[in-house]
Amino acid sequence: MADNELRGSLPWCLANMTSLRILDVSSNQLTGSISSSPLFYLTSIEELSLSNNHFHIPISLEPLFNHSRLKIFYADNNPINAKITKSHTLTTPKFQLASLSLSSSYGDGVTFPKFLYYQHDLEDVHFSRIQMNGEFPNWLLENNTKLRQLSLVNDSLAGPFRLPIHSHRHLRLLDVSNNNFQGHIPVEIGDILPRLISFNISMNALDGSIPSSFGNMNLLQILDLSNNQLTGEIPEHLAMGCVNLEFLALSNNSLKGHMFSRNFNLINLRWLQLEGNHFVGEIPQSLSKCSSLEGLYLNNNSLSGKIPRWLGNLTWLIHIIMPKNHLEGPIPVEFCHLYSLQILDISDNNISGSLPSCFHPLSITQVHLSKNMLHGQLKGGTFFNCSSLVTLDLSYNLLNGSIPDWIDGLSQLSHLILGNNNLEGEVPVQLCGLNQLQLLDLSNNNLHGLIPPCFDNTKLHESYNNSSSPDEQFKILFSIKGHQGHVEKKIQEFFEFTTKNIAYIFQGKVLSLLSGLDLSCNKLIGHIPPQVGNLTRIQTLNLSHNNLTGLIPSTFSNLKQIESLDLSYNKLNGKIPHQLVELKELAVFSVAYNNLSGEIPEWKAQFATFNENSYEGNTFLCGLPLPICRSPTTMSEASIENERDDNLIDTDSFFITFTTSYVIVIFGIVTVLYVNSYWRHRWFYFVEMWITS
Repeated sequence: MADNELRGSLPWCLANMTSLRILDVSSNQLTGSISSSPLFYLTSIEELSLSNNHFHIPISLEPLFNHSRLKIFYADNNPINAKITKSHTLTTPKFQLASLSLSSSYGDGVTFPKFLYYQHDLEDVHFSRIQMNGEFPNWLLENNTKLRQLSLVNDSLAGPFRLPIHSHRHLRLLDVSNNNFQGHIPVEIGDILPRLISFNISMNALDGSIPSSFGNMNLLQILDLSNNQLTGEIPEHLAMGCVNLEFLALSNNSLKGHMFSRNFNLINLRWLQLEGNHFVGEIPQSLSKCSSLEGLYLNNNSLSGKIPRWLGNLTWLIHIIMPKNHLEGPIPVEFCHLYSLQILDISDNNISGSLPSCFHPLSITQVHLSKNMLHGQLKGGTFFNCSSLVTLDLSYNLLNGSIPDWIDGLSQLSHLILGNNNLEGEVPVQLCGLNQLQLLDLSNNNLHGLIPPCFDNTKLHESYNNSSSPDEQFKILFSIKGHQGHVEKKIQEFFEFTTKNIAYIFQGKVLSLLSGLDLSCNKLIGHIPPQVGNLTRIQTLNLSHNNLTGLIPSTFSNLKQIESLDLSYNKLNGKIPHQLVELKELAVFSVAYNNLSGEIPEWKAQFATFNENSYEGNTFLCGLPLPICRSPTTMSEASIENERDDNLIDTDSFFITFTTSYVIVIFGIVTVLYVNSYWRHRWFYFVEMWITS
């Protein structure tokens, strides 16, 4: 009866099926407590699956203590009743379970149920999200020598991670991730658990070095020690002995030194996660042996040197993620052979040269090359017909030339970030052919011409519904004696985008919600197309620092989701549309340094939060928070009064000034004639000639 839409409680007629051996009602909407249900009477039951319902499960399992044949009990994703009754502590269960799985988001302060102390045939145990306070139950391994899988994920376990004294040769999977374990990983772990296939102790608070005894686990396929506080270097014995290792995650620790030496036998590696450490030196040549490598994650380290050309020979690579290092040199042309590549992120390095014109893997979804020193033009072959490309971030480089006409061939492109380059030419209308486009940043370039009026053909318009998420995730599959399992890792995309006058780092699912248009700091001219007001989905619009003229379109009142609107440093004129007061989400607004005039929108709602800085540089604007606008009558009277004042002359001052000036001139002439005989004779001669004539 699994995977149906069954609701309500279990029917009591089930109590009559006393010979029932297997009951599976998982993945329904069933409710009730198993303490007062017909399950209490099914004493012949061997396999009971209640997962993915709304049953109230007592963690003590006391209602099932008389079910002596019960071997398998699954009750994942149900409310767990944390209360352990006093009678339970005095009762021994009749069952000997082989497989047990419980998980819930309910309950706290729970200790390991006492009935587990009486179990000796357990093979698979899974507890997750139950917040079972206490230490790691090493006694569970000592009491159950057949135990193959033990998963205690997100159970609030704490204290030191102690292993049993004796070797446990049957355990294949041990997952104790996302707890609060402290202290060191036991140095003898490789000797105590020599036949582990998968070990995950990530997201704890462990410190110290990585035990070299991991190298004794020659069956190990998955090793995840990420998100701890581990120090030191990667043990050479680990790199030599774990010959079957496919997944190695040591990310987000404090490891240092070189990644690997020449003594390296991890040739079966498929996924290598070393990001968020302090590794130095070049990317080791030894990784070239990993012909099956699919994911390489080296970001946030201090790696240097050039990107190895041999990476292009690892044709199974689908993720190359190495931002925030000190890598230099060009992008190897051998990358053109990575036909399966989906994500390339080498941003925030010192990469130089131009983009290889042959680089256009058909499966590529994300390209992040920002904050490097790439130069040259976007050539015709680069990214040509990459119809799966979702994100292209080439910002903060030295790229020049124009935005290519073939850009509309990137039919799935939703995030195009080309800001802070030296691009020139016009904003191509082909961008309007990207009907999935939701974020466009062309800021800080040398673009000129008009703003295309057709951006409302894209996802910037609300008529397009975004259901995609830029998050990528992958699974590693493994098999333990016929029991299939997997480890999942999610890769979160991130990039920088300026909104509300602040550069933010956006990542994860928020990217699918972010929408904006930034054409600031260019040389654009002409009017703002009224169609921009149809981009009702955008949260940020920045057209500042251009040469735009004309009016602010009244259609901007349609931008109901807008949070940041910057039109400053242009040549806009006319009034600010009063309809903008309807923008309830607007947090940042600037029309500074234009030629706007008249009364600003009413000082209410969001506009009551904007100060005079939003309007400075517009002499003829008025209204709160600027000086209050004067009425036309008042302005007319003031003008007439000023005119009268201008026509009035102070006659007394005029005559005094005139007389003084006249006396000074006469006195100056007499002085010159008295002192200088030459000019005196010339003066008398001039007077004589004037009289005789």
